[in-house]
Amino acid sequence: MTLEDLKQSSAVVGMKETQRAVEKKMAQCVFVASDCDEEIIQFLNNICIQYGVPIISSFTKKEIGRACHIKVKASACAVIDFR
Repeated sequence: MTLEDLKQSSAVVGMKETQRAVEKKMAQCVFVASDCDEEIIQFLNNICIQYGVPIISSFTKKEIGRACHIKVKASACAVIDFR
């Protein structure tokens, strides 16, 4: 999945919302910023492995924020409806 796919998808933004979406089995894919804290990356990576959700960590917080149509940076987001 690319940033263009993310722009056209319905997603929840932020670490807590992403965690909830994964735990409720709503997340189809998770984006984690490559420039966020290693603890956050590891935490979300472990949850995604546990629930079998693909994780992508090749984009920055700024790129993820823009793709999610918000004016601030985003450390993580979960795609809940791919269009």
